[in-house]
Amino acid sequence: MPQPVSGEQPGFGGGMEDDAAVIEQLRAAVDRRLAELSPERTARPARLAEAARYAVLSPGKRFRPMLTLLAAREFGGEPTVALDAGCAFEMVHAASLILDDLPSMDDAALRRGRATTHKAFDEATAILAAVGLLNQAFGIIAAQDALPASVRGELSRRLSEAVGFEGLVSGQAMDLHDRDLDRTSEDIDLLNHRKTGVLMVAAAEAGALTAGAPSTSVTAIGQFARHIGLAFQIHDDLIDAAVIAETGKDLGKDAGMATLVTVLGVEGARAAVEGHLEEASAALARAGADDGLLARYAFGLFEARKAAA
Repeated sequence: MPQPVSGEQPGFGGGMEDDAAVIEQLRAAVDRRLAELSPERTARPARLAEAARYAVLSPGKRFRPMLTLLAAREFGGEPTVALDAGCAFEMVHAASLILDDLPSMDDAALRRGRATTHKAFDEATAILAAVGLLNQAFGIIAAQDALPASVRGELSRRLSEAVGFEGLVSGQAMDLHDRDLDRTSEDIDLLNHRKTGVLMVAAAEAGALTAGAPSTSVTAIGQFARHIGLAFQIHDDLIDAAVIAETGKDLGKDAGMATLVTVLGVEGARAAVEGHLEEASAALARAGADDGLLARYAFGLFEARKAAA
């Protein structure tokens, strides 16, 4: 697995002194474009527009759009061409968090270090904001005139699958209604993939598609993102079990539910994270992108998390 070099930000400093600047430029571009694509503050009703902006523009790593932009960059694409697609995936992610936090679902009060959307506004406004953001995401992709119609159609198809009945919706339903069932590690991997990984897969594949990467590379980048997504979710389960000290979200929401932490134990779950990172590294090698900024960025995030464990 590629190792991040030393520096203030794991994965971007030392011998790769330009990495940090590139990452920050891309992340700043995402934030600016998200603000432009979000409903205007003057839109009516103002409360709905403000709730959508509150959810989308809340502080975050922007990991999904960064996957899109960095995957495009790996295959010689222009990140600015992939920018709107990346923002569309971030809007879907924000919408999923709004719904995930509702009282009828996880009943969370805190997200990204501040009140969840339904707490800051109200449940009805939060639900409508989520629906609006989901709808906006597809409109953003459809409006990307810089991309061929065939690519826009493929991006829309993949986004639809990521949201739909074998994606986020399915994962959330499994999470809500199968909590009392005994689960194998394979069952949990499927749940984690649908709840978290599918959107990462689609976002990374979108970047490769906008750059015109060959289908084998698109597939490999998707496999990389799948394993990264699984590693992220297991790490979140470790956080929820209060094994890793991290603030900004409610803890204990998985109490009584089978996760890889409860099935494999803490050390087994940590080993599973490492296994997925190794699989992700192998997939990047198949894509010919194992020594690029995408690898240093993704694995650097995990090195930073590991340091906090």
